[in-house]
Amino acid sequence: MRLRRTIAIGAATGILVAGAALFAISAADKAFPPPLAKATVSAEVLDADGQLLRAFATPEGLWRLKTTVADVDPQFLRMLVAYEDRRFYEHAGVDPWAIGRAAVQMLTNGRIVSGGSTLSMQVARLIEPRQGRSLSAKLRQMARAVQIERRLSKKQILDLYLTYAPYGGNLEGVRAASLAYFGREPKRMTVAQAALLVALPQLPEKRRPDRNLAAAEAARSRVLERVAVVDAIGDGEAERAATVLVPARRMQLPALAAHVAEAALRKEPAVSRHRTTLKKQVQEGLESVARGAALKLGPRLSLAMVMADARTGEIVGEVGSADYFDASRSGWIDMARVNRSPGSTLKPFIYGLAFEEGLVNQETIIEDRPADFFGYRPRNFDMSYQGDVTVREALQLSLNVPAVKLLDAVNPAKLLVRFRRAEVRPVLPPNETPGLAIGLGGVGLTLKDLVQLYAALANRGQPVRIGDGVSNQPGKIDGEPLLEPVAVWNITDILSGVIPPAGAPQRGIAYKTGTSYGYRDAWSVGYDGRFVLGVWVGRPDNGAVPGLTGYGTAAPILFEGFAKSGIATSPLPRPPSGAVRIAQAQLPISQRRFAVNTSGLLVTSGREPAPQIVYPPEGARVDLGATSGDLSPLMLKLQGGRPPFRWLANGKPLPDISRRRTNQWMPDGGGYSKLTVIDAMGRAASVGVFVD
Repeated sequence: MRLRRTIAIGAATGILVAGAALFAISAADKAFPPPLAKATVSAEVLDADGQLLRAFATPEGLWRLKTTVADVDPQFLRMLVAYEDRRFYEHAGVDPWAIGRAAVQMLTNGRIVSGGSTLSMQVARLIEPRQGRSLSAKLRQMARAVQIERRLSKKQILDLYLTYAPYGGNLEGVRAASLAYFGREPKRMTVAQAALLVALPQLPEKRRPDRNLAAAEAARSRVLERVAVVDAIGDGEAERAATVLVPARRMQLPALAAHVAEAALRKEPAVSRHRTTLKKQVQEGLESVARGAALKLGPRLSLAMVMADARTGEIVGEVGSADYFDASRSGWIDMARVNRSPGSTLKPFIYGLAFEEGLVNQETIIEDRPADFFGYRPRNFDMSYQGDVTVREALQLSLNVPAVKLLDAVNPAKLLVRFRRAEVRPVLPPNETPGLAIGLGGVGLTLKDLVQLYAALANRGQPVRIGDGVSNQPGKIDGEPLLEPVAVWNITDILSGVIPPAGAPQRGIAYKTGTSYGYRDAWSVGYDGRFVLGVWVGRPDNGAVPGLTGYGTAAPILFEGFAKSGIATSPLPRPPSGAVRIAQAQLPISQRRFAVNTSGLLVTSGREPAPQIVYPPEGARVDLGATSGDLSPLMLKLQGGRPPFRWLANGKPLPDISRRRTNQWMPDGGGYSKLTVIDAMGRAASVGVFVD
């Protein structure tokens, strides 16, 4: 009886002691939790596919890229566990067998032969670095490992190791090491590469391959010779990996898209990963072109390039300057976002309006001779004149006088209204109204604005919003087209026939160049059926550069940019219904010649007939729903005459003067009405109709 009571008391006491111990451990665990708060990792700027474009060091100067199990080759993980902690997935933070083995080896050999640290213990040391090697430090590390195991899954523990493992110098984490030593992400690694990255964290400074190549090779060999590693990678793989050379130098981490990356960090400074719309292959190609061009351009000149998808509006490549760190070129200024004079690059849109309004066709003759528009006397770039040329030739040769004549006919304000359809608002000089100088670059536009305008041409006239690569959302702009599809096709057909610059192959693109007044800006913008690329060259301080031209300076960069972007050329859009190039002899008489007199007024050729209303014909009865009270407008058509045209109904003028040979009239009611049209020469034609 006494024995049973003693046993019962002892058992109860044991339970109380165990409970007290567990309570003490739990209380200590809560009172002194492991420092799992995330340490600062390097900010990363990624392309549209998640590839690293640029990384930034932490405030401590470390390259510490966030890394997870999903970012690393599974073979590396198998080798890491086999070499460092074979029972990683079985133990709870501390491996008694490994500690016992390490203790026996130390007693037998009189020195430390192998460590007993698990990966969990190593993570504990990484997140809470110890000041020295001591028994108390090791015990603290073991306690922390148990705490970590209680809080995190095995995958989360591996994520911490992969992010914080040291690799020498200021490299931390497997991704930073793989990029620095192999120039590639660790998603796919060879056995030799994986073995080196397994070996380095034990003694990162002594085994750095860029400083201690022999030590690095020896450490890698020890990994490859471990039986557990051999079992993990398969027969023969270790022998083959041992013959591969260890990299002897450290490479720079990706450093692309400086200006876009800076904008991303400025937008969300607290975020560690920033996704952009850029494509790494395109960005690398454009920056390679920019570096080569900068060497040829000489000092103090910079350049900018923007490439966008005309269907989605996404920027796939952007170079803001020749060299971000070149102070002589003011490389920190993103010249893709600075307003500059666009030179002749707006001329295609002037011609597009003229095509749309039926003023000209590609083979219409237009005069290139000195002209005076109420005191404004435009002159050609080379100070010479071509005389009579076709509209196609005038645009391809970028002649100034014909462009101003057409702009005068279509109205500069109307051109700016069309630009607003594409959400582009050129900056006019202070206190200036839209004038004819717009056609020759007398406004301010950014390279991004220009690419956005040309994206509409590549997109069959439908405007598209170009993003900024980071936050501004690209996409289709709802509303009316920038230009009608037939007018867009005529522009594209003409620009695709412009001769490429010397030495550049024909790439099947349509492009236009421009040079601003005083040789300050050189431009070239081109597009195929999918992508638009714009190039600007000049001095950021707006200084003149003698000899700088769009065709001679910017166009070669444009063609090389398309070639090195890695994007296959897409065919230009096919002609829409009704689009055809008509020979001059087949043109209507009114479109065979376009002329302006010396005062800027439209004139007619001697062969141009007076206007004639062809619909409705004289005496016609038209059913417009007057009887039911639901009236419909009447289409009006004419031939001949010289625009603009003024229409009158029963002696009252219609609201707008039109340059088109079609119009609409909404009658007040049924009955007889007289319709009259008057052209620019004062000639008139009339018909009488009955509205039912």
